[in-house]
Amino acid sequence: MGLFTEQQQEQISNAIAAAEKNTSGEIRIAVEKKCQGDAFDMATQKFFALGMDKTALRNGVLIYLAYEDKKFAIIGDSGINKVVPPDFWEMAKVAMKAHFSNANFVEGLVAGVALAGEQLAAFFPYESGDVNEIPNEIVFLDKHND
Repeated sequence: MGLFTEQQQEQISNAIAAAEKNTSGEIRIAVEKKCQGDAFDMATQKFFALGMDKTALRNGVLIYLAYEDKKFAIIGDSGINKVVPPDFWEMAKVAMKAHFSNANFVEGLVAGVALAGEQLAAFFPYESGDVNEIPNEIVFLDKHND
């Protein structure tokens, strides 16, 4: 069985869609088994590889999880980083880690999505005609959900 059931994947995608209803920002989740090195460095690399820096307002957020290594990072693009409080990503990580430490990956990801969505909505409210620039589905970097 994979890390997430189809229903859990849908739950996470729905959380992203719900968060993005109130913002022009974009949230994406990337998951893999193992992290080669530092989670923040890997998240940064994946952020650019997934085109998260290509949003019109530079307001993309990536949540990266390497579940077997118990490493994760949450990063935002330059547009969002200019306006959120300096400790915001660290606060989001603390909230997520509370779930992850009990292997509640779905709950942790949904909590991270909700927190990122709140900040995005505060600084980048939904605008009429907004387009979903980034898909809401989880990116499995290992190419399969196991």
